[in-house]
Amino acid sequence: RIRSLINRLSRLDAGADWEADLNPAQRAALDYLVRANRFSRSPSVVADYLGSTRGTVSQTLKSLARKGYLVEERSSADKRSISYRVTEAGLREAARTGPLAEALAGIGEPDLLALANDLEGLLRRAVRAGGNKPFGICRNCLHFRPREEGGFCALLSVALEPDETHRICHEQEPA
Repeated sequence: RIRSLINRLSRLDAGADWEADLNPAQRAALDYLVRANRFSRSPSVVADYLGSTRGTVSQTLKSLARKGYLVEERSSADKRSISYRVTEAGLREAARTGPLAEALAGIGEPDLLALANDLEGLLRRAVRAGGNKPFGICRNCLHFRPREEGGFCALLSVALEPDETHRICHEQEPA
């Protein structure tokens, strides 16, 4: 019953995306990229997060770039390496809410926190069972070192801006 309820909620929410300029796959990719850190915006990482194929995600990202929601950026160190940056138009589109967000707005804070914790636990178990990468927030990572301004990733040996410490990372390992 719970699986059916989650699937129905997801489909209702995704169905609302067809009313806008995006299809559900494009919305999912854009939503992820808005929340991802700079190390987690390549097509292969987006594919891992969404549980999709690299080819499908590559076409989805190219479509979002054509629509002006993303900008493709090539690495200066390796010209074959591509990542995507969300544009202002992409940020505006990602901020648009659908029926699920509107329904959640009617739930009290304590119940929302309990629901979020339960869903996070369910997601962790499903990711583990499927052998997928967990992903997670930088500041909750084993490799995160807090600093007065932002933080430091000990795995990648890079300084993190304050807003990056709250973003999704594909290298994240729970602390």
